[in-house]
Amino acid sequence: MSWRRCGLPPRREVGIHTESIALGALLKWAGLVGTGGEAKEMVASGRVRVNGSPETRRGRRVAPGDVVAILGGPELVVSREPSREANGPAPTDPAEGIP
Repeated sequence: MSWRRCGLPPRREVGIHTESIALGALLKWAGLVGTGGEAKEMVASGRVRVNGSPETRRGRRVAPGDVVAILGGPELVVSREPSREANGPAPTDPAEGIP
């Protein structure tokens, strides 16, 4: 299936909540693959580039500002999403504290 026919934009931003993320995990997080095995196969095939250079290590760490390109597919721009701690505490369950 062509990437254009599946509805994915050719270049999109993917936000992460951590300092960096493994390449294989990013591919899963972005929805380009469904499993770690699919990520391993995609990266090992030589179809993935990080900042313009071929990358065959799915454990390669990528960080905000990096660009991950899939040959024949989309480009992912890694960005930083604020963590929950930076936005204050996570919402609490209203049922908590009720006897």
